[in-house]
Amino acid sequence: MRRPWQLGSGLLLTGLAGYVDALGFVRLGGLYMSFMSGNTTQLAVLGAGAELHRMILPATLIVAFLAGSVLGSGLAILVPARWTTPAVLAYETLLILAGLGLGLESPELGLAAFFVALAMGSQNAVLAQVTGFRAGTTFVTGALFSLGQKIAQALTRTGDPLGWIGDALVWMSLLFGAFLGAHAYQQFGLYALVAPAAVSGGLALITAFMVLRAAPPAANVPPT
Repeated sequence: MRRPWQLGSGLLLTGLAGYVDALGFVRLGGLYMSFMSGNTTQLAVLGAGAELHRMILPATLIVAFLAGSVLGSGLAILVPARWTTPAVLAYETLLILAGLGLGLESPELGLAAFFVALAMGSQNAVLAQVTGFRAGTTFVTGALFSLGQKIAQALTRTGDPLGWIGDALVWMSLLFGAFLGAHAYQQFGLYALVAPAAVSGGLALITAFMVLRAAPPAANVPPT
């Protein structure tokens, strides 16, 4: 894929992460499905208060995210490099749809949250091969620091005067996605997961088409 497409799709995936994080925050009472720093802090606070029964859910989400990162990264390693993005996106889509289906069937078990956290862990492997600035991950703390650093460089004329724009777009993508996720959950409940599944599935199809289109033509083999 070309660099502009990688960055554009990465921003869309960052928005998707914000969307499911806001959905999870509302549904799970302050926990997240992609922001594991928040869940880790919650886990520690609950542990300090000896609220062992309440530690189960944040611990489960952290384990699911970690397992998703292992599985998504493993898939990215095993498939041919040019198929990494469509393969991981298709896998992510299936996990979100599994979470939706199982969550609707047994909402009291938290299966939707588990599978979506698994999907978000996998998403970070989508653009793992892209060096330098990239979006598409499920966290923006680093991007926010980089934004401040690049603003300082622009103000002191020691760096690109517009170099901060990319990191600002990453943060804004998460913010806007979270706004949409919270609103969608208020309107549609768990069915709001249809939107991120459609986004990741659509990107999987588009990127697969791009890979096929860019494939070199088969060599002409003379008849024997």
